[in-house]
Amino acid sequence: MGLKALLVAIIVVNMVIVPTMSTDHFVGDDQGWKLKFDYNAWAESKEFHVGDKLIFKYKEGAHNVYRADLAAFQSCVPGANVEPLTSGNDVIDLKTPGKKWYFCGINNHCEQGMKVSVNVLEAKDGSSSSASRLSTLNSAFVAAFVMFLIVIA
Repeated sequence: MGLKALLVAIIVVNMVIVPTMSTDHFVGDDQGWKLKFDYNAWAESKEFHVGDKLIFKYKEGAHNVYRADLAAFQSCVPGANVEPLTSGNDVIDLKTPGKKWYFCGINNHCEQGMKVSVNVLEAKDGSSSSASRLSTLNSAFVAAFVMFLIVIA
């Protein structure tokens, strides 16, 4: 009976801890992606890491999200061949460290402050692939433990 409990505990750890290595950041928190919101203050109150996600929630058609470089961000003009995200539930994986810029390209929303810049830090343990390595390690451990249980049963 103790081995079954240990197996269940390992599976739960594998399912719960590994996914929590990253953070989902809802841009604007419960306010979402909208006009008349201080996105600078919002971003300054957060810590972003490689592996985290930015989630832009808004009414589809009312806004959009452009990924930008600094010049496009400052001018509120998207770069050439840059397509906006338009689903109303846009998810951006933060894959590399450094400064990232986003803005709304509808009407003059960007000029009215509907833009956000975030500084993405290295993954929480300093490597961008730590979560996948931990997941692989946990999966291998669970598989080996299950094989052990089968052999001794």
